[in-house]
Amino acid sequence: MSIFFSVALDIIIYLIPFVMALLIDEGVEKGDMNKIMFYGILMIVLAMISLFAGIMAGKYAASASTGFACNLREAMYRNIQRFSFSNIDKFSTAGLVTRMTTDVTNVQNAYQMIIRIAVRAPLMLISSMVMCFVVNADMSFIFLGAIIFLAIILAIIMLRAMKIFDVAFTKYDDLNASVQENISGIRVVKSYVREDYENEKFKKASGNLYKMFKKAESTLAFNNPVMMLVIYACVMAICWFGAQFIVGGTLQVGELTSLFSYVMGSLMSLMMLSMIFVMITMSTASMRRISEVLREEPDLAEPAAPVEIIANGSIDFDNVHFRYHKTSEEEVLTDINLHIKSGETIGIIGGTGCGKTSLVNLISRLYDVQQGSVKVGGVDVKDYDMKFLRDQVSVALQKNVLFSGTILDNLRWGNENATEEECIEACKWACADEFIERFPDKYNTKIERGGTNVSGGQKQRICIARALLKKPAVLILDDSTSAVDTATDAKIRAAFAKCIPGTTKIIIAQRISSVQDADRIVVLDDGRINGIGTHDELVANNEIYRDIYESQTKDGGDFDRPQD
Repeated sequence: MSIFFSVALDIIIYLIPFVMALLIDEGVEKGDMNKIMFYGILMIVLAMISLFAGIMAGKYAASASTGFACNLREAMYRNIQRFSFSNIDKFSTAGLVTRMTTDVTNVQNAYQMIIRIAVRAPLMLISSMVMCFVVNADMSFIFLGAIIFLAIILAIIMLRAMKIFDVAFTKYDDLNASVQENISGIRVVKSYVREDYENEKFKKASGNLYKMFKKAESTLAFNNPVMMLVIYACVMAICWFGAQFIVGGTLQVGELTSLFSYVMGSLMSLMMLSMIFVMITMSTASMRRISEVLREEPDLAEPAAPVEIIANGSIDFDNVHFRYHKTSEEEVLTDINLHIKSGETIGIIGGTGCGKTSLVNLISRLYDVQQGSVKVGGVDVKDYDMKFLRDQVSVALQKNVLFSGTILDNLRWGNENATEEECIEACKWACADEFIERFPDKYNTKIERGGTNVSGGQKQRICIARALLKKPAVLILDDSTSAVDTATDAKIRAAFAKCIPGTTKIIIAQRISSVQDADRIVVLDDGRINGIGTHDELVANNEIYRDIYESQTKDGGDFDRPQD
């Protein structure tokens, strides 16, 4: 509809100078008041119609562009939800945010301008040329030469600016990353009085963006001067030659007046086209970045015939080799062979960066192995429906996230249909009821965004309860009791043995006390299994485990651990 009204508007705009010429030549010069009244009223009617057409064209263009932007964001968001962790790593969180905000806005603005002007401007240009040749063919060649000259200059400017914009929009990612990192870690920034350092870092990122856009806009700044130069040169030439034609009797005053209108309209249409080229230049880089997200296929594909039954919670790692990037030479996990029985409690311990989290990420198929296989319940994880598998493999992380809403709302992420009684029971198992009951609103207590109004230990216990509500076949605790004292940690582990005896439990920890009662403990070192056994066996036979044990137990051990 916007295009229809835009076309109607252009037709009317180019009829008005024609009617004006008739008014002057047939009415004013001949002193015919009837003709003056007739053409005058006709011009008023045409002006009112053009006003209505312009309003409707703008209305439908705004509606179409906002709808297009909405659909674009929804399509991107849906595709991002399908991404694996490796896909997200490829773009970065800041990069995805920029694409869904700044880039989509650029494309939206360009789209709105295109559907309003891209139809009008070429139509105005063609109509002007046709009408100029109808009025006076000789004079029209001046106008035609000006158009060709202007088009060449504008094309040169646009091509130079486009290259700069391609680079400039990538700088938005750096700027957003700086803002995101600063805001998410604002407590650390203030604690270490690093505001000046962060300001300087942001200033640098913002300065780089400023320089690129300044360079691009400086190039585009030549548009208007060149445009004005051509317009006024064209007007002067038409005045000069028009005066001679009028004196010679080959051109009437009304025709010269309409010729001026058509020439100015055509040159304005070129200016409108130059504005479109500016927007297209800016939005091309944005559209390319958006297309990358829309075309990106998840690295993890659903199987053709997905399995939706897990026989038990057994886990088998068979000759597993894994790296985060396929092109990377260094492996994160190398030749992992580990077989876990259903219902068994396994502890995993090792130094920072040894591959503990990478190992358990493979169980719920957050990543795929490059070599070997990972099986749950005797079936390769690649053969499961991913949603079903992740419902059966529940994970509680060290840095869990709570969302804005009540405690009950957050707990029901584990099971949206859980009753309040089931939520309370899960919190008792996770020792979370101890502090929740002290809140004035208890389980209806509002959690602020990110869980900033609860402590780290409280947040971890709520997240453990959330994981338990899934009633999973496999429960993974990835250092999820690091902010909990050892006495509470022991209570949580004792509750697991009682409430979920058939669930396979994998506990990643830095503290020996968190894993020493496990059926078996796996010691990882540099992506390889260094030892497997019970606590006593590893203390006796594994040097790495013994060093960790002695460093944590000498001089009284953990400060918060009850002493005998």
